[in-house]
Amino acid sequence: MSLNDSDVEAGLLTRVRLDVSYDGSAFSGWAVQPGLRTVQGCLEEGLTTVLRGPASLTVAGRTDAGVHASGQVAHLDVPAAVWDQEHARLVRRLAGVLPADVRVHAATAVPPEFDARFSALWRSYEYLIDDSDGGPDPLRRASIAAWRRSLDTDRMAAAAEALVGLHDFAAFCKHRPNATTIRTVQQFSVTRDGSLVALRVRADAFCHSMVRSLVGALAAVGEGRRPVQWPAGLLNRTERANDVAVAPAEGLRLVAVGYPPPDALGSRATQTRAVRTLPTAGEPTAE
Repeated sequence: MSLNDSDVEAGLLTRVRLDVSYDGSAFSGWAVQPGLRTVQGCLEEGLTTVLRGPASLTVAGRTDAGVHASGQVAHLDVPAAVWDQEHARLVRRLAGVLPADVRVHAATAVPPEFDARFSALWRSYEYLIDDSDGGPDPLRRASIAAWRRSLDTDRMAAAAEALVGLHDFAAFCKHRPNATTIRTVQQFSVTRDGSLVALRVRADAFCHSMVRSLVGALAAVGEGRRPVQWPAGLLNRTERANDVAVAPAEGLRLVAVGYPPPDALGSRATQTRAVRTLPTAGEPTAE
């Protein structure tokens, strides 16, 4: 347990959940990076101004440069006295100091066991593609990827279904030292509405570049350049597949993060921190 966790337990600090959205076009991703404009940097600067003290955020999912969010979740610990004074007006005051491309929609006190990252049961992303000859509507060009070739969404949907379950997604992830690539994809769908193709995927967690790589692989199937079975066939690899293209950032959006009931937050965080492994032959797969 960290010092902050101890202070939260003792009532000196209040743990606060923030529900956040942002247009990622002009950000170099979520995480603070020296000399670069990031979502975390802007939010922590705004919070420090409003709360008159340092603010440090923990986020549900670190999005890459150019990626958007409508359902991002983060938490921070605020001195209890400051929270009592500011909580009713915090969202409104943040709107006055934050740039127009990032917004906090709700700020709520949560139990000390809540952890935006480790307590999460799942994250849900949506990727939007326009494969019409003319490309996306100019008013939506920042959030929809233009595709030059027509996509067969039935083939893509079949390929997506084969990726559902507990697998090692190393072929679709950028390598990070000591980071696991074992994930459980809970849902994966591909639908079409006119020229708009929507890929929606939900998993317990995602590794670096995973969603955009999955989209790139399914797009190759949709274009007819790869067979339907190809993406699932990559799951037996133990390292990044160089023949999988990474789809452009602008089409991707984090839409929601799911959490268990309050009495299960602590146990979920403990479970998430555990090292993930694939079941051996004949061993049942956990939900």
